[in-house]
Amino acid sequence: MRFAVPTCRQRLSIHPSTLHHRNGRSASWYHPFLLSILSLQTSSQLSLFLFSSVGLSFQQQQRRDFTTQPGKTKMSHISKAEAFYKPHRKHPELFQEHFLESWLHPDMLEIVQDFEKYYEKQWQKQQEDNGNMDEIDTTLSPMDDAKATQISSKLNLETSGVYSFECLSESFLEMINEELFHFYKVTAEHDIPVRRPNSMNNYGVILNEIGMRPMITALQQQYIWPIARVLFPTQGKVFHDHHSFIVRYQADEDLGLDMHTDDSDVTFNVCLGDKNFTGATLVFCGTFGQADHRQFQHTYHHKVGRAVMHLGDRRHGAEDIDEGTRMNWIVWNHNWEYRSSPQYKQRMTTLAYQAEHLPPSKVCLSYTHDRDYTHFHSELPKAAEDLHLHPWCPPPGKEYEGYGKVSLRHKLSRQTGNGETHPNEL
Repeated sequence: MRFAVPTCRQRLSIHPSTLHHRNGRSASWYHPFLLSILSLQTSSQLSLFLFSSVGLSFQQQQRRDFTTQPGKTKMSHISKAEAFYKPHRKHPELFQEHFLESWLHPDMLEIVQDFEKYYEKQWQKQQEDNGNMDEIDTTLSPMDDAKATQISSKLNLETSGVYSFECLSESFLEMINEELFHFYKVTAEHDIPVRRPNSMNNYGVILNEIGMRPMITALQQQYIWPIARVLFPTQGKVFHDHHSFIVRYQADEDLGLDMHTDDSDVTFNVCLGDKNFTGATLVFCGTFGQADHRQFQHTYHHKVGRAVMHLGDRRHGAEDIDEGTRMNWIVWNHNWEYRSSPQYKQRMTTLAYQAEHLPPSKVCLSYTHDRDYTHFHSELPKAAEDLHLHPWCPPPGKEYEGYGKVSLRHKLSRQTGNGETHPNEL
């Protein structure tokens, strides 16, 4: 027996790790309908769900998915930062299970409406062509870059697969910046422990761990997902969870971020401030595993209130800031259904990695990941001094033509007067 995909597949509300912990099986073992029932907490919710499975319109069924359920299992564990900071909250509305339309820029609302109309039209066309609702797959065909901007004139194509748009209202920017600066102040004064987003960002904040997960989940399900499922139909078909955090760059702190890919299926990145910073541009290169992985594609200039959206496997990095402070809010959207697919698992192996056709663009090199970084740069940056580096890229056998000659030539040119090889070349 099969059920209409729009009704059931989107309802995965139990984190896969929870199911795996219970019986050793991943969420992919379970039918989406069963997972949907398991996620409901009361008999009234169950009744409503069963009736809605056959009675709701497409748009109503889609709206049922805009809940904070995907993050519920993680919310049961309250971090120390959240517990300590709770009495000091300045804007309680930022910690509720909603994201108000007034918090968004009018362009963002228009884009969401345009993409919802487009998606519903495509879904209805599939229904008419198929003639059987049970057979319909809600995954759209891959989106052509030019077509994406035709759906909504407010969407800007930065480079292939990278889109930007006005996102947040002035009132929301003022409110969230005030809350974040207050958080930094309170945690410093009271010595509240704060876990950082990653090992290379020493001044960021994981928003999920200070109580903002419900608000961000509402933003994700109501506004990010309707855009992502059209732009990136495979990775953005459904979002089950997210990792959301702040990064901050300024002259006396972290200056930038090395080239990398995200542990994300679809990345949403919006600049919060301040308006007077210079530098700190976002450089985009190719896609992980592709021949152009380390080839320069585009430089994106952040603007306060404007968001950029791209796939997580796109190589990118933040160049050093020159003046001021740049603070960005990043949401890594996770699709556990996609991550359990053979397509994703194969992508994560070097077997699927394509051989590079050309030497890398210098701006796309990573001192953390690339074996040939010091073939093109005279030395490692100061940010790498305290890191334990294990470079792997390009994988052996996937090097560009002349890789060995470049390596040897650079080593010879870097030898010291006593004939010893420079440490950066070892």
